[in-house]
Amino acid sequence: MSNADTVIAALRSGHDSLAALVSGFSDDHLAGPSGSAEWDISQVLSHLGSGAEIGRATVRAALDGEPNPGREFNFAVWDRWNAMSRRERADGFLVSNEALTALYESLDASTRESLLVDLGFLPAPVDVATSARMRLSELALHTWDVRVGSDEHATVAAEATPLLLNAAPELLAWTSKPEALDGRQAVLQVTTTAPESVFTLSLAEQVSVDLAAPEAPDGTLTLPAEAWLRLVSGRFAPRYTPAGVEATGAADLDLLRKVFPGF
Repeated sequence: MSNADTVIAALRSGHDSLAALVSGFSDDHLAGPSGSAEWDISQVLSHLGSGAEIGRATVRAALDGEPNPGREFNFAVWDRWNAMSRRERADGFLVSNEALTALYESLDASTRESLLVDLGFLPAPVDVATSARMRLSELALHTWDVRVGSDEHATVAAEATPLLLNAAPELLAWTSKPEALDGRQAVLQVTTTAPESVFTLSLAEQVSVDLAAPEAPDGTLTLPAEAWLRLVSGRFAPRYTPAGVEATGAADLDLLRKVFPGF
């Protein structure tokens, strides 16, 4: 299987799992809290559903040789989804995310290797594997938002975690908040399990990850890989921090939560 094949398979697994859950939700459940402090569960599903609609139009444009649909299209989609009832958002998510997943699955081997997709917010078009992986990140993390509303021990899907772990380390430069460091600097060794990996997290004026281990770290952080994904996406409040996470030296969990508040 190619890289794109593996990511698309994880998109299917993630959709089927969340769709089975959402299909059984009552109206009260849709109005319940999610992992996002500002959204109920229906609003998380609205975000995923509208994102799938935009994503499908984006991939469709690439296939047709057309430009990205653009910001005005995106705003129109968001406005329509925001105006939906909670039940309409849930039902709409099931249809919209299935359509995007099926579109990725429909791409033949040659297209999966050659197609370039203009996402509209990056400096250059990306390949299918990258486009699908970015959607997988959104789906996996927001699925956690949905599940954690009723299960504080929810985790990011096991099939998505290794595909997302350090897949785009450069993104930390703009998703992090280095001003929370208040001028402090530190080099941390991060060790993950499931899957196992060791890499360097540099806390400085620009936060960055180096996929090699540090020679002389100022602290160490050991945690499950899925927990690392939640930490750097602002989903690591104390009540969601799994037992067994180990932080030593300059690896201060409270500080790291401030550096990675979410986006």
